[in-house]
Amino acid sequence: MRPHHSPLTGLLLALLSAASFATSGVFARSLLEAGWSAEAAVVARVGVAAVILAPVALWALRGRWGMLRRNLGRIGLFGLLGVAAAQACFFNAVRYLPVGVALLLEYLGIILVVAWVWVVHRQRPRRLTLAGSAAALVGLVLVLELTGSARLHPLGVLWALGAAAGLAGYFIVSTRVEAGLPSVVLAGGGMAVGSAVLLGLGLLGAAPLHATFQTVDFAGRTTSWLVPIVGLALVAALVAYVAGIGANRILGARLASFVGLTEVLFAILFAWLVLGELPTLVQFFGGVLILAGVTLVRVDELRPGRNTMAPAPPRPPAPVPSPR
Repeated sequence: MRPHHSPLTGLLLALLSAASFATSGVFARSLLEAGWSAEAAVVARVGVAAVILAPVALWALRGRWGMLRRNLGRIGLFGLLGVAAAQACFFNAVRYLPVGVALLLEYLGIILVVAWVWVVHRQRPRRLTLAGSAAALVGLVLVLELTGSARLHPLGVLWALGAAAGLAGYFIVSTRVEAGLPSVVLAGGGMAVGSAVLLGLGLLGAAPLHATFQTVDFAGRTTSWLVPIVGLALVAALVAYVAGIGANRILGARLASFVGLTEVLFAILFAWLVLGELPTLVQFFGGVLILAGVTLVRVDELRPGRNTMAPAPPRPPAPVPSPR
Protein backbone atom coordinates (compact mmCIF):
# COMPACT_ATOMS: atom_id res chain seq x y z
CA MET A 1 0.00 0.00 0.00
CA ARG A 2 1.39 3.41 -0.99
CA PRO A 3 1.92 6.13 1.61
CA HIS A 4 -0.77 8.83 1.71
CA HIS A 5 1.17 11.65 0.07
CA SER A 6 -0.07 14.04 -2.57
CA PRO A 7 0.83 13.49 -6.24
CA LEU A 8 2.66 16.83 -6.10
CA THR A 9 5.00 15.39 -3.47
CA GLY A 10 5.66 12.39 -5.70
CA LEU A 11 6.28 14.66 -8.69
CA LEU A 12 8.76 16.78 -6.72
CA LEU A 13 10.58 13.67 -5.51
CA ALA A 14 10.78 12.30 -9.06
CA LEU A 15 12.22 15.60 -10.31
CA LEU A 16 14.68 15.69 -7.40
CA SER A 17 15.77 12.15 -8.25
CA ALA A 18 16.23 13.00 -11.94
CA ALA A 19 18.16 16.18 -11.15
CA SER A 20 20.37 14.35 -8.64
CA PHE A 21 21.20 11.55 -11.07
CA ALA A 22 21.97 14.17 -13.72
CA THR A 23 24.84 15.56 -11.66
CA SER A 24 26.90 12.37 -11.96
CA GLY A 25 28.53 13.28 -15.27
CA VAL A 26 29.54 16.74 -14.04
CA PHE A 27 31.05 15.41 -10.79
CA ALA A 28 32.76 12.52 -12.60
CA ARG A 29 34.31 14.77 -15.24
CA SER A 30 36.39 16.63 -12.62
CA LEU A 31 37.78 13.35 -11.28
CA LEU A 32 38.50 11.93 -14.73
CA GLU A 33 40.38 15.05 -15.79
CA ALA A 34 42.41 14.86 -12.57
CA GLY A 35 43.63 11.35 -13.45
CA TRP A 36 40.98 9.06 -11.97
CA SER A 37 39.96 6.02 -13.98
CA ALA A 38 36.26 5.66 -14.67
CA GLU A 39 36.21 2.40 -12.73
CA ALA A 40 37.74 4.02 -9.64
CA ALA A 41 35.15 6.81 -9.78
CA VAL A 42 32.34 4.25 -9.96
CA VAL A 43 33.77 2.27 -7.03
CA ALA A 44 33.97 5.44 -4.92
CA ARG A 45 30.46 6.51 -5.86
CA VAL A 46 28.48 3.30 -5.44
CA GLY A 47 30.72 1.80 -2.75
CA VAL A 48 30.11 4.68 -0.35
CA ALA A 49 26.40 4.75 -1.22
CA ALA A 50 26.12 0.97 -0.68
CA VAL A 51 27.65 1.25 2.80
CA ILE A 52 25.19 4.02 3.73
CA LEU A 53 22.21 2.10 2.30
CA ALA A 54 23.17 -1.23 3.97
CA PRO A 55 21.34 -0.64 7.30
CA VAL A 56 18.29 0.69 5.45
CA ALA A 57 18.22 -2.41 3.25
CA LEU A 58 18.58 -4.72 6.27
CA TRP A 59 15.70 -2.95 8.01
CA ALA A 60 13.56 -3.25 4.86
CA LEU A 61 14.21 -7.02 4.74
CA ARG A 62 13.37 -7.51 8.44
CA GLY A 63 14.60 -11.10 8.54
CA ARG A 64 13.23 -12.26 5.17
CA TRP A 65 16.52 -13.98 4.35
CA GLY A 66 14.86 -16.66 2.23
CA MET A 67 13.66 -14.04 -0.22
CA LEU A 68 17.16 -12.56 -0.34
CA ARG A 69 18.70 -15.98 -1.05
CA ARG A 70 16.21 -16.68 -3.85
CA ASN A 71 17.11 -13.41 -5.55
CA LEU A 72 20.88 -13.38 -5.03
CA GLY A 73 21.59 -14.32 -8.63
CA ARG A 74 19.38 -11.56 -10.00
CA ILE A 75 20.85 -9.01 -7.58
CA GLY A 76 24.33 -10.06 -8.71
CA LEU A 77 23.39 -9.72 -12.39
CA PHE A 78 21.76 -6.37 -11.69
CA GLY A 79 24.96 -5.18 -10.01
CA LEU A 80 27.13 -6.46 -12.86
CA LEU A 81 25.08 -5.00 -15.73
CA GLY A 82 22.93 -2.22 -14.29
CA VAL A 83 25.57 -0.77 -11.97
CA ALA A 84 29.14 -1.77 -12.88
CA ALA A 85 28.81 -1.95 -16.68
CA ALA A 86 26.35 0.93 -17.10
CA GLN A 87 28.21 3.39 -14.88
CA ALA A 88 31.76 2.46 -15.89
CA CYS A 89 30.83 2.74 -19.58
CA PHE A 90 29.04 6.07 -19.01
CA PHE A 91 31.96 7.57 -17.07
CA ASN A 92 34.35 6.40 -19.80
CA ALA A 93 32.05 7.96 -22.40
CA VAL A 94 32.18 11.39 -20.77
CA ARG A 95 35.97 11.35 -21.23
CA TYR A 96 35.33 11.85 -24.94
CA LEU A 97 31.77 13.20 -25.29
CA PRO A 98 29.72 16.05 -23.86
CA VAL A 99 27.80 14.82 -20.82
CA GLY A 100 24.37 15.46 -22.38
CA VAL A 101 25.25 13.62 -25.59
CA ALA A 102 26.62 10.61 -23.66
CA LEU A 103 23.42 10.40 -21.62
CA LEU A 104 21.22 10.67 -24.73
CA LEU A 105 23.08 7.74 -26.28
CA GLU A 106 22.78 5.74 -23.06
CA TYR A 107 19.01 6.20 -23.03
CA LEU A 108 18.86 4.17 -26.24
CA GLY A 109 19.05 1.23 -23.83
CA ILE A 110 15.27 1.47 -23.53
CA ILE A 111 15.04 0.81 -27.29
CA LEU A 112 17.42 -2.14 -26.88
CA VAL A 113 14.96 -3.65 -24.40
CA VAL A 114 12.24 -3.48 -27.06
CA ALA A 115 14.52 -5.33 -29.48
CA TRP A 116 15.42 -7.91 -26.80
CA VAL A 117 11.78 -8.67 -26.02
CA TRP A 118 10.97 -8.91 -29.74
CA VAL A 119 13.87 -11.22 -30.67
CA VAL A 120 14.17 -13.38 -27.55
CA HIS A 121 10.57 -13.57 -26.34
CA ARG A 122 8.85 -13.31 -29.75
CA GLN A 123 6.71 -10.45 -28.46
CA ARG A 124 6.20 -8.02 -31.32
CA PRO A 125 6.03 -4.40 -30.12
CA ARG A 126 2.91 -2.38 -30.81
CA ARG A 127 2.79 0.43 -33.36
CA LEU A 128 3.42 3.21 -30.86
CA THR A 129 6.55 1.45 -29.59
CA LEU A 130 7.76 0.87 -33.15
CA ALA A 131 7.20 4.54 -33.98
CA GLY A 132 9.11 5.58 -30.86
CA SER A 133 11.98 3.24 -31.68
CA ALA A 134 12.19 4.58 -35.24
CA ALA A 135 12.21 8.19 -34.00
CA ALA A 136 14.98 7.37 -31.51
CA LEU A 137 17.13 5.74 -34.21
CA VAL A 138 16.74 8.77 -36.50
CA GLY A 139 17.68 10.92 -33.52
CA LEU A 140 20.76 8.76 -32.99
CA VAL A 141 21.97 9.52 -36.53
CA LEU A 142 21.52 13.25 -35.93
CA VAL A 143 23.25 13.18 -32.53
CA LEU A 144 26.23 11.36 -34.03
CA GLU A 145 26.51 13.97 -36.81
CA LEU A 146 28.06 11.40 -39.12
CA THR A 147 28.52 13.90 -41.94
CA GLY A 148 29.14 17.06 -39.93
CA SER A 149 32.34 18.85 -39.00
CA ALA A 150 31.84 18.19 -35.28
CA ARG A 151 31.83 14.40 -35.44
CA LEU A 152 31.90 12.64 -32.11
CA HIS A 153 34.87 10.62 -30.92
CA PRO A 154 34.23 6.98 -31.92
CA LEU A 155 35.58 5.63 -28.61
CA GLY A 156 33.16 7.84 -26.71
CA VAL A 157 30.28 6.61 -28.87
CA LEU A 158 31.23 2.97 -28.25
CA TRP A 159 31.45 3.55 -24.51
CA ALA A 160 28.06 5.30 -24.51
CA LEU A 161 26.47 2.43 -26.44
CA GLY A 162 28.02 0.06 -23.89
CA ALA A 163 26.28 2.11 -21.21
CA ALA A 164 23.05 1.71 -23.21
CA ALA A 165 23.51 -2.07 -23.13
CA GLY A 166 24.06 -1.87 -19.36
CA LEU A 167 20.90 0.22 -19.00
CA ALA A 168 18.98 -2.39 -20.99
CA GLY A 169 20.29 -5.06 -18.63
CA TYR A 170 19.21 -2.91 -15.70
CA PHE A 171 15.61 -2.81 -16.95
CA ILE A 172 15.46 -6.47 -17.91
CA VAL A 173 16.93 -7.80 -14.66
CA SER A 174 15.14 -5.40 -12.29
CA THR A 175 11.76 -6.51 -13.62
CA ARG A 176 12.52 -10.18 -12.95
CA VAL A 177 13.18 -10.07 -9.22
CA GLU A 178 10.62 -11.41 -6.77
CA ALA A 179 7.68 -9.04 -6.22
CA GLY A 180 8.19 -8.74 -2.46
CA LEU A 181 11.86 -7.77 -2.60
CA PRO A 182 12.16 -4.13 -1.46
CA SER A 183 13.58 -1.77 -4.08
CA VAL A 184 16.17 -0.44 -1.62
CA VAL A 185 17.53 -3.99 -1.22
CA LEU A 186 17.93 -4.39 -4.98
CA ALA A 187 19.53 -0.93 -5.26
CA GLY A 188 21.87 -1.36 -2.28
CA GLY A 189 22.75 -4.95 -3.15
CA GLY A 190 23.36 -4.04 -6.78
CA MET A 191 25.68 -1.19 -5.81
CA ALA A 192 27.58 -3.45 -3.39
CA VAL A 193 28.04 -6.11 -6.08
CA GLY A 194 28.96 -3.56 -8.75
CA SER A 195 31.63 -1.90 -6.62
CA ALA A 196 33.01 -5.29 -5.50
CA VAL A 197 33.25 -6.54 -9.09
CA LEU A 198 35.08 -3.44 -10.31
CA LEU A 199 37.36 -3.46 -7.26
CA GLY A 200 38.17 -7.13 -7.81
CA LEU A 201 38.91 -6.59 -11.52
CA GLY A 202 41.15 -3.67 -10.61
CA LEU A 203 43.10 -5.68 -8.04
CA LEU A 204 43.58 -8.46 -10.62
CA GLY A 205 44.83 -5.95 -13.18
CA ALA A 206 41.91 -6.64 -15.53
CA ALA A 207 40.50 -3.10 -15.24
CA PRO A 208 42.21 0.26 -14.67
CA LEU A 209 41.73 1.32 -11.08
CA HIS A 210 43.75 4.41 -10.25
CA ALA A 211 43.01 7.63 -8.42
CA THR A 212 44.80 10.80 -7.39
CA PHE A 213 44.20 12.43 -4.03
CA GLN A 214 45.08 15.99 -4.86
CA THR A 215 43.12 19.05 -5.87
CA VAL A 216 40.72 18.91 -8.83
CA ASP A 217 39.10 21.52 -11.06
CA PHE A 218 35.36 21.71 -10.50
CA ALA A 219 33.01 24.40 -11.81
CA GLY A 220 35.99 26.56 -12.76
CA ARG A 221 37.56 26.39 -9.31
CA THR A 222 40.30 24.35 -7.69
CA THR A 223 38.97 22.25 -4.84
CA SER A 224 39.62 19.05 -2.88
CA TRP A 225 39.07 15.69 -4.58
CA LEU A 226 36.59 14.96 -1.78
CA VAL A 227 34.09 17.46 -3.20
CA PRO A 228 33.21 15.47 -6.34
CA ILE A 229 33.39 12.20 -4.37
CA VAL A 230 30.84 13.49 -1.85
CA GLY A 231 28.75 14.79 -4.73
CA LEU A 232 28.82 11.44 -6.53
CA ALA A 233 28.11 9.34 -3.43
CA LEU A 234 25.60 11.52 -1.60
CA VAL A 235 23.89 13.60 -4.29
CA ALA A 236 24.17 11.50 -7.46
CA ALA A 237 23.65 8.17 -5.68
CA LEU A 238 22.10 8.33 -2.21
CA VAL A 239 19.73 11.30 -2.64
CA ALA A 240 18.91 10.19 -6.19
CA TYR A 241 17.98 6.63 -5.18
CA VAL A 242 16.07 7.58 -2.00
CA ALA A 243 14.07 10.29 -3.79
CA GLY A 244 13.42 7.96 -6.71
CA ILE A 245 12.18 5.16 -4.47
CA GLY A 246 9.89 7.63 -2.69
CA ALA A 247 8.54 8.82 -6.04
CA ASN A 248 7.93 5.22 -7.13
CA ARG A 249 5.88 4.53 -4.01
CA ILE A 250 3.71 7.65 -4.43
CA LEU A 251 3.30 7.85 -8.21
CA GLY A 252 3.87 4.25 -9.17
CA ALA A 253 6.93 2.98 -11.02
CA ARG A 254 5.68 3.72 -14.54
CA LEU A 255 4.71 7.34 -13.99
CA ALA A 256 7.82 7.99 -11.87
CA SER A 257 10.09 6.55 -14.56
CA PHE A 258 8.29 8.69 -17.15
CA VAL A 259 9.10 11.84 -15.12
CA GLY A 260 12.64 10.47 -14.76
CA LEU A 261 13.24 11.16 -18.45
CA THR A 262 13.83 14.78 -17.40
CA GLU A 263 17.25 13.57 -16.24
CA VAL A 264 18.57 14.23 -19.75
CA LEU A 265 17.34 17.84 -19.64
CA PHE A 266 18.88 18.36 -16.20
CA ALA A 267 22.17 16.82 -17.38
CA ILE A 268 22.37 19.18 -20.35
CA LEU A 269 21.55 22.13 -18.08
CA PHE A 270 24.20 21.22 -15.49
CA ALA A 271 26.81 20.51 -18.18
CA TRP A 272 26.11 23.96 -19.65
CA LEU A 273 26.26 25.76 -16.28
CA VAL A 274 29.29 23.93 -14.88
CA LEU A 275 31.27 22.76 -17.92
CA GLY A 276 30.13 25.17 -20.61
CA GLU A 277 28.98 22.25 -22.81
CA LEU A 278 26.03 22.53 -25.18
CA PRO A 279 24.98 20.20 -28.02
CA THR A 280 25.13 21.58 -31.55
CA LEU A 281 21.84 22.53 -33.21
CA VAL A 282 21.74 19.25 -35.16
CA GLN A 283 22.51 17.25 -32.01
CA PHE A 284 19.81 19.18 -30.17
CA PHE A 285 17.18 18.13 -32.71
CA GLY A 286 18.53 14.59 -32.61
CA GLY A 287 18.22 14.63 -28.82
CA VAL A 288 14.64 15.83 -29.11
CA LEU A 289 13.88 12.88 -31.40
CA ILE A 290 15.55 10.41 -29.02
CA LEU A 291 13.58 11.77 -26.06
CA ALA A 292 10.39 11.79 -28.11
CA GLY A 293 10.99 8.19 -29.16
CA VAL A 294 11.72 7.01 -25.63
CA THR A 295 8.66 8.92 -24.43
CA LEU A 296 6.46 7.15 -26.98
CA VAL A 297 7.75 3.80 -25.74
CA ARG A 298 6.98 4.86 -22.16
CA VAL A 299 3.50 6.08 -23.14
CA ASP A 300 2.86 2.70 -24.77
CA GLU A 301 3.83 1.12 -21.45
CA LEU A 302 1.08 3.09 -19.69
CA ARG A 303 -1.57 1.73 -22.04
CA PRO A 304 -3.49 -1.41 -21.03
CA GLY A 305 -2.39 -4.63 -22.65
CA ARG A 306 0.84 -6.50 -22.85
CA ASN A 307 3.96 -4.96 -21.37
CA THR A 308 6.81 -4.40 -23.84
CA MET A 309 9.38 -3.84 -21.12
CA ALA A 310 8.60 -6.89 -18.98
CA PRO A 311 8.48 -9.94 -21.22
CA ALA A 312 6.39 -12.28 -19.13
CA PRO A 313 4.36 -12.58 -15.94
CA PRO A 314 4.47 -12.62 -12.95
CA ARG A 315 4.00 -8.87 -12.54
CA PRO A 316 7.35 -7.34 -11.53
CA PRO A 317 7.86 -5.04 -8.56
CA ALA A 318 8.50 -1.33 -9.00
CA PRO A 319 11.95 -1.04 -10.60
CA VAL A 320 14.55 0.99 -8.78
CA PRO A 321 15.51 4.36 -10.26
CA SER A 322 17.94 4.84 -13.10
CA PRO A 323 21.42 3.43 -12.38
CA ARG A 324 23.46 6.51 -13.21
